[in-house]
Amino acid sequence: MEGAVAAIVIVAIVIVVLIILFALLFGGLRTSILFTVHTQENIIVERFGKFQRVATPGLNMKMPFIDTTTRPISLRIQQLEVNIESKTKDNVFVTVPVAVQYVIKEQQVVDAYYRLSNPEAQIRSYVFDTVRSALSGLNLDQAFESKDDIARNVEETLSQRMQEFGFNIVNTLVTDISPDGRVRDSMNSINAAQRDRVAAQSLAEADKIKRVTQAEAEAESKRLQGEGVAAQRKAIAMGIAEQYEMLRKVGIENSAEQLLLMTQYFDTMQDIARNGRSNVLYLPSNPGTVGAMGDEIRNAILQGQAAHEADKNADAAERTAGDLRRRQEAQRKSEQDRRRAEIDARSNAERAQRQTREAAQQAQDQIPPWARPGFNPEG
Repeated sequence: MEGAVAAIVIVAIVIVVLIILFALLFGGLRTSILFTVHTQENIIVERFGKFQRVATPGLNMKMPFIDTTTRPISLRIQQLEVNIESKTKDNVFVTVPVAVQYVIKEQQVVDAYYRLSNPEAQIRSYVFDTVRSALSGLNLDQAFESKDDIARNVEETLSQRMQEFGFNIVNTLVTDISPDGRVRDSMNSINAAQRDRVAAQSLAEADKIKRVTQAEAEAESKRLQGEGVAAQRKAIAMGIAEQYEMLRKVGIENSAEQLLLMTQYFDTMQDIARNGRSNVLYLPSNPGTVGAMGDEIRNAILQGQAAHEADKNADAAERTAGDLRRRQEAQRKSEQDRRRAEIDARSNAERAQRQTREAAQQAQDQIPPWARPGFNPEG
């Protein structure tokens, strides 16, 4: 009888244990004892509302009905987007989107959970304050140029303030500075006008260079053309002189001029016939007219020679007058130098005499009264 009772008790105990195990494994009691923490997450375990421990990734246990768990705390890098509308120094309203990247380290999970009630709102407040303070002292153009400086200031401010609360600022990015649409259109218009002005200046400068180069080319062309005509005339004159001298050497002295004139005359007629555009050429038919034309040519040549001689004589006279002027100028300069030297010598002599008198007076003043001539001690 006693063995049967013992067996019944044992069976009852086994059944209770099996029921408890079944409740732990498949019932709601399991979720109140066992819980899982994912990778890159932590969970805080509290006992009656008091911090107990930090549960790390994996399978964890807690006391049912006594211990409670918080929401998972992510240890990944998180990003907070903040859009800030502020006014620059030149009264332009701009929208500045700022991206704040932060992370909670495993050693600071407790501070990050308990010390701040709303971390994202507090981070936004710091970002608003820093960005608006920076933009209030910058013009719009300076704000665009100082975008990286603004991001650096926000990062430094947040790192100093949020470090003690368990939040580590990884990076702060000012992604854009966007003014009002009308301001953007005005900036584009100003930029376009400036570019048009630079283009107009460049075109005007190019046209100026072109015109100056063309004028210089024309001037050089005319100068070379004049030199060529002068050289041609000189060569013709030298050739005529050589021919005339050659004819005189061979004994044709009296009729040499007429022969040369006729030769030049026929050469000219031949050139006109070859290069002229007209098919008809009117020439004098009587011998007297031809002789008169020869006299005119000869007179022209003689007048040219006389003019050349007059030019040479004028050049010589001009050089002589120039030498005379230079000599007179040299004499006048030497006379001025001599007078200046006399004046300087007279001034130096007067200065020396004055200094001598002053030195003698000073020496006289330094002599004591008893050593001066005519001193009467009783008087």
